[in-house]
Amino acid sequence: MDNGAAYRSNTLQGICARLGIQLIHCRPYSPESKGKLERWHRTFRDQFLGELDTRCIADLADLNARLWAWIEAIYHQRPHTSLQGVSPLQRYQQDLTRIRTLGQRAARLDELFYHRVTRKVRRDGTVAYQGKRFEVPYELAGKSIQLVIEPHEERLIELEDHEGKTLGKAIELDVIANNQRARRKPEPQQALPQTPHQGPNLVEIAHQHYHGTGITNEELPLKKDLSDHEEH
Repeated sequence: MDNGAAYRSNTLQGICARLGIQLIHCRPYSPESKGKLERWHRTFRDQFLGELDTRCIADLADLNARLWAWIEAIYHQRPHTSLQGVSPLQRYQQDLTRIRTLGQRAARLDELFYHRVTRKVRRDGTVAYQGKRFEVPYELAGKSIQLVIEPHEERLIELEDHEGKTLGKAIELDVIANNQRARRKPEPQQALPQTPHQGPNLVEIAHQHYHGTGITNEELPLKKDLSDHEEH
């Protein structure tokens, strides 16, 4: 794969990961490492763009129709010298046994190509996208989640955590209802039981010794105990 920004984006890496595809980039500034692709670009320019009659093109659909017709009827059918005189279609058919099927992924192919955008959940349990705010479970406040985006319409579909586990559909914020949402604060941690102090309390001994308050003759040995502690 080329080293352009589009080919190193998190979106492409996520799509390849969901499809089980290993993404390998070529060395920078070494076009020879992707010679097959560079040769395709040359053929495309010479044989398709060079022959294209723009007077027949009314819109993008017209252009795509002619491109696919040229690929299927001409490019795939002509023998290539780099393939030892075999056409691209014939060469592809030789490896059909190695082609992996989508299996269960086929039913959710569109979902696999959705984009993912990271957002931090606000304190009120909402996230922002395209100038709108959407509700999420309030317990996720302060955490980062992924927004699943339909890229063509830039429409927010659902929410996921960073492991790809769904968090539910995205619901646009209802300001009035959100104002009345029940906020559940985290349960306070229970205080650890304090172990009763064993032996003399040096703080209290120091306080009494320093201020000279509440010291009686019976408590004079405490002064000696404090002195012993100070020596050590």
